[in-house]
Amino acid sequence: MQEFDAIIVGAGPAGLTAGIYLARARQRVLIVDQSIVGGQVILTHAVANYPGLPETSGYQLVSTMRKQAEQFGCTILSNAPVTGFNFKGNVKHLTTKGEDYQAKVAIVAVGGDPRTLGLESEARLRGKGISYCATCDGDFFTDQEIVVVGGGNSALEEAVSLTTYASKVTIIHQFDHFQAYAHAIDEARSNPKIHSVMESKVEEFIGDESLSAVRIKSGKDGTVSTIPATGAFIFIGYMPKTKPFADCVALTPAGEIVVDDGMASSVPGVFAAGDARKKRYRQITTAVSDGTIAALSAMEYMAVWKKED
Repeated sequence: MQEFDAIIVGAGPAGLTAGIYLARARQRVLIVDQSIVGGQVILTHAVANYPGLPETSGYQLVSTMRKQAEQFGCTILSNAPVTGFNFKGNVKHLTTKGEDYQAKVAIVAVGGDPRTLGLESEARLRGKGISYCATCDGDFFTDQEIVVVGGGNSALEEAVSLTTYASKVTIIHQFDHFQAYAHAIDEARSNPKIHSVMESKVEEFIGDESLSAVRIKSGKDGTVSTIPATGAFIFIGYMPKTKPFADCVALTPAGEIVVDDGMASSVPGVFAAGDARKKRYRQITTAVSDGTIAALSAMEYMAVWKKED
């Protein structure tokens, strides 16, 4: 059994930031990720809106974060699926790679994944014209024609924001009406750059090295048509990777961890940060903020924990 002060599950920007703060405060920190370090950020070709940094790649940004965390003393395990854990007691237990670990606090920063259409062409062209973040990638499509897939609040709001850059935005939605607030619908419909194709589904994304067009099929008459587009933004939902924690902490119906202002979950000593928690905006900067708050709250909790131990 290896003992730490804090166990962080997830090594994206939220988890790494929490680790940096905790380790710099001379806490013994274990960061565990079932995949590679970095989370969704490593899939971002370029990050141009991180304060204080010139444009960089997502991979380079999280590589720097990892180096900082390790320099302050964090132990980082990547490609280490969690095979067992118990966070409900006063001491938090976790098992991975056949090793058992325990700590005073746990921070869940497992992130999540944007919901995909499940198309082979979508996977192939991801990062080559296909994006799931308008704020991250919108300016790369300045004066270009793009499509937005979806019909909820996020899709319509992001479509409007993308008109700042694109010359034309075509919204593709599978139903005959939008599932969004009236003000979002009105704003999208009143924007001269936005056009809508209703009751249609994406059949294929076309392109070799990069996206060049989108093939769609009408749900009304079955006709197939092609829309020229160098960019496609998909906003059809988000899936937090919190299923393993469903019996441990309180989740929303969407699977997001419910936290208070200090990132504390429903279980004492368990905190959450980043895209795994209930939140409106999902950006690298908001994940870093969450990680900072979770770490500071965890240190407050540990100060009490030590007195009670």
